[in-house]
Amino acid sequence: MEFKISKAFISELEQLIQTQNDPQLEVVLNDMHHADIAEILDELDFDDATYIFRVLDSEKTSEILLELEDDLRENILSRLSPKEIAEEIDELNTDDAADIIAELSKSRKEEVISELLDVEHAKDIVDLLRYDEDTAGGLMGKELIKVNENWSVLTCVKEMRLQAENVSKVYSVYVVDDENRLKGRLSLKDLLTTSTKTHISDIYIRKINFVSVDIEDVEVARIMQKYDLDAIPVVDEMGCLVGLITIDDVIDVIKDEADQDYQLAAGITQDIETNDSIFELTKARLPWLIIGMLIEIVASFVLKTNQGAFQKYSTLIIFVPLLSATAGNIGVQASAIVVQGLANGTLKEFSRQYFSKEIAVAMISGTIISLFLFSYHSFMYQQYQVGLAISISIIVVILFAATLGTLVPLFLHKNKIDPAIATGPFITTTNDVFGIILYFGIAQLILGY
Repeated sequence: MEFKISKAFISELEQLIQTQNDPQLEVVLNDMHHADIAEILDELDFDDATYIFRVLDSEKTSEILLELEDDLRENILSRLSPKEIAEEIDELNTDDAADIIAELSKSRKEEVISELLDVEHAKDIVDLLRYDEDTAGGLMGKELIKVNENWSVLTCVKEMRLQAENVSKVYSVYVVDDENRLKGRLSLKDLLTTSTKTHISDIYIRKINFVSVDIEDVEVARIMQKYDLDAIPVVDEMGCLVGLITIDDVIDVIKDEADQDYQLAAGITQDIETNDSIFELTKARLPWLIIGMLIEIVASFVLKTNQGAFQKYSTLIIFVPLLSATAGNIGVQASAIVVQGLANGTLKEFSRQYFSKEIAVAMISGTIISLFLFSYHSFMYQQYQVGLAISISIIVVILFAATLGTLVPLFLHKNKIDPAIATGPFITTTNDVFGIILYFGIAQLILGY
């Protein structure tokens, strides 16, 4: 059953903190899931959250630390001594520990690392800090089980028992050679059903998925999603096994990427949260609003130059909002499908077959919409020539919007720019302006004004 925070529960905790009733606080919180405690701490002020953090043991608080909102975690860490932070880090897996330490200042990093009790753990963390956070190296952890291809099954089992003491969950057993180069993986079934004298080289599976340390994290997520993997090993430039990426890390990458794409599609230029300052929120949202305004000024000039036509054919102006909205919707629909295809790997580059399909969809949609508009205009206004101009214009504008919506994301992707930009204000405002230009251009040809 999902935990729900109530005002009464928060008040109870605040009372226990105020009276410094640490034993009762431990009774109340120790059996709760670390994610629920993190949610509770987000509801408290910084002083009370820090107090609870110090009351609970490091085994519990280390997991809580990973679930906290960035601002609260930063504030709590700033109030802990390097030794106290090191106690938290000692309880975490290397990938999570490296993420926490990476948030600290350079001087604090060195102080915390020097306080770590487990020297090997500290070395692994320092090694992980070398990699960019958006790469497989920055995503991986050092906890894994590996065996040498030259070992016997008996030796293998003994070594696995020793290694498993430092690993919370075993995803796979990986096989390496004497130089630590990844060779394959070992089936537990084969290990249990084979003679103890058999060499690992005779039974391990040579076909294995892996990634290199410098590959982008989103590509790692795509590969794991494609092959339905719970974990994937990471190798360096020499093919040596250096780490392991697990599914929980990839879920975070997918979530972060989805959040970023959603914000880009809404015309937000940088990552923001609801608790960011007014200045940060404005800075992220204003650029595309200004760009959109400047582009729409072009549309206003087009409307101004066609004022004479409005006096003679008044219904032309009535359908401008409809035309703009339809062009924007068609463009966003087309670009959204392309961006989705690029993200999940079903579309890697320009495809003549897909482009033809999109144009066909636009043509059918445009024809249906134009026939409806012509019928509606003819019935309401009995101006058949104007209705024809509007109907033909809507087909042309829809075809243009579909073309732009399909090609722009592909162009951005080819030039290493996030194509999600193309699903937001850029497409809607661009289609709006060009739609109006095409609309009045076609109307002028047909009506001759």
